[in-house]
Amino acid sequence: MRTLVFFIFLATSISYGQQGDKISTIDFVQILNDNKEEAAFYYQNNWKVLRKMAIKKKYIHSFQILETPANEDAPFHLMLITTYLNEEQYKLREDHFSELIKEKGKLELLNDKKPGAFRKTLFSKEKTLHWK
Repeated sequence: MRTLVFFIFLATSISYGQQGDKISTIDFVQILNDNKEEAAFYYQNNWKVLRKMAIKKKYIHSFQILETPANEDAPFHLMLITTYLNEEQYKLREDHFSELIKEKGKLELLNDKKPGAFRKTLFSKEKTLHWK
């Protein structure tokens, strides 16, 4: 009986305990008024630059920009994913990105359009856990 209980515990741990240490944030972004060039320029020259800086300083694990066709049910065009190696990196994200923004300097914009004119974050998912 003791052996059976141990194996049930082990099986349960294996089945349900498969979360890793990595944590991601995901922003779902809609490109407004067909300003795809402005959005691409902004994310390549600001968002992506900051994340490359963050990787060099070991503030994040990785990042991705995914593009998808928008539709009525999911009206976003981009998914911006930033992945942190562990809870510590995740907790320090605001401080780290504030530091990097100061270090990088001014926003790089195409056609002097401000971000609010060409993109809208529809929603964000914080603390998305990775499975092993």
